[in-house]
Amino acid sequence: MTANVENLILEMLRALRNDVQTLRTETRQGFAEQKQRTGGVEAAIVKARGDNLSTQEDVYRQQTTMDRLAERPDRVEKRLELNSNP
Repeated sequence: MTANVENLILEMLRALRNDVQTLRTETRQGFAEQKQRTGGVEAAIVKARGDNLSTQEDVYRQQTTMDRLAERPDRVEKRLELNSNP
């Protein structure tokens, strides 16, 4: 009877060892997948920051152009002496 108990314990330990090995394998695979996803998210953030910077540059360039255009009528009026103030 003692041999049967020992065999049963050995079988349970083998099953536990297999379960632990399966968990290790699944954890490694999950970690690798999570690492890959995190890398993708980081790349998307970097791209979004670059796009945002590009958009800000466009806004600043347009503002500069608008400022120059706003100054033109004043210069034309001054040159033609069309100033409405006496």
